[in-house]
Amino acid sequence: MRLERPGTPLIAVDRAPLAPDPDEVVIAVAACGVCRTDLHVVDGELPEPRLPVVPGHEVVGRVVRRGANVTRFAIGARVGVPWLGWTCGACRRCRSGRENLCEWARFTGYTLDGGYAEEMRADARYCFALPQGLDDVHTAPLLCAGLIGYRSLRMAGDAEHLGLYGFGAAAHIVAQVALHQGRRVYAFVRPGDTAARRFAAGLGVTWTGDADTRPPVALDAAIIYAPVGALVPQALRATAPGGTVVCAGIHMSDIPSFPYEILWRERAVRSVANLTRRDGEEFLALAATMPLTTTVVEYPLAAANRALADLRDGRMNGAAVLRPDCELPESEGGNHTPVAA
Repeated sequence: MRLERPGTPLIAVDRAPLAPDPDEVVIAVAACGVCRTDLHVVDGELPEPRLPVVPGHEVVGRVVRRGANVTRFAIGARVGVPWLGWTCGACRRCRSGRENLCEWARFTGYTLDGGYAEEMRADARYCFALPQGLDDVHTAPLLCAGLIGYRSLRMAGDAEHLGLYGFGAAAHIVAQVALHQGRRVYAFVRPGDTAARRFAAGLGVTWTGDADTRPPVALDAAIIYAPVGALVPQALRATAPGGTVVCAGIHMSDIPSFPYEILWRERAVRSVANLTRRDGEEFLALAATMPLTTTVVEYPLAAANRALADLRDGRMNGAAVLRPDCELPESEGGNHTPVAA
């Protein structure tokens, strides 16, 4: 399923079997999560995608071919492919452990073809070995919603009282990690979205409320997953002195002006950009040691446009996942029943 021009639907194309470059593996895709970043690419909110491009960067599959330099993964190995697809390894940021900020980085599903496909190529050095315990469909959201969520949680520091604004794919994973770590989690949802409040409450969060309300206690940190700039001053007002507001998305609407008073007393606002391979290795190791449920809505690969539309319009809780081996029913759109591991 390929994007020819931003703002237009993806189109189905047939292509010849892929051949790997020396450092690459070719992967038979078993499942690919549908991320809000995909939506930003398709809707033209991110600049200069490589066109045409196959979206998708939450990929789970098995190695079917490998390049001459690849020794890390055997044929048949189960691997995950994340957003970060390649870095130069030589710039100041790469050499200082900040490869997520590499000026020449390439990204899966944006400047490299991604996983909305039956097969894809990926640089083996940027793929992850995957833990057992979750099947392919329920593992796929971990490859971005989990990884970027984990990096945003690190940026929030050791906050005991943690607010999550926008309770979707990333937040429902991060909430479980934070609760596992002994934190108190406060879930903020779109005003009037009672289904999202029930979803968050079902995971055991301390409190749920509309995004325009104050929590019962001042937050030590807040993470904003919704791409809504107006949430930044709201989160600042809910945050205690010395607290941090983390903007976790790759795109956000403009942040409105706000009085210095709500930033004063050493509050901080910061963003999260991409991920490092170290983030991925740490998070996947953690995920293997804790009970982790991912709630997914499955779609056939051919229904990728429907999945993107449902995500855009907020018609799901949890994460959408495409399956190439799933048949497209007559009522195009796939199985819309959330399935928890």
